[in-house]
Amino acid sequence: MPETSGPSGRTPETHVIDFRAAEHLLASRDPRGAVKLLDGVIDVHPENTAARLLRARAFFAAAQLRPAELEFSLVLEREPDNAFAHFALARTYQRQGRPHPAKRHFRLAAALDPNPEYLKAARFDG
Repeated sequence: MPETSGPSGRTPETHVIDFRAAEHLLASRDPRGAVKLLDGVIDVHPENTAARLLRARAFFAAAQLRPAELEFSLVLEREPDNAFAHFALARTYQRQGRPHPAKRHFRLAAALDPNPEYLKAARFDG
């Protein structure tokens, strides 16, 4: 029996397509378009951390820093060991002119993953 669509007429396959399309939109420098697609995915799948992380990146790229901060924070509540989310949240704080929480999250990112970019941002020497 074929899977039926939900109240919006969208199927799980459609949500995967929307997620992939949002990735392409973000890569093509259309973060607002990506957010629109991801809003629908997250409405149906609020627990989807990958979609939330992608939406946080799109908010950041669109300079919507408060929504980006909230999404990165939510991802970290679910995945406290996500080095990229710590790094991205730190960059968000940095752009907001909040150096102390930025430094904390840069250091957490570097501690979780010795990625050279994370280590440089963490500036353990000062």
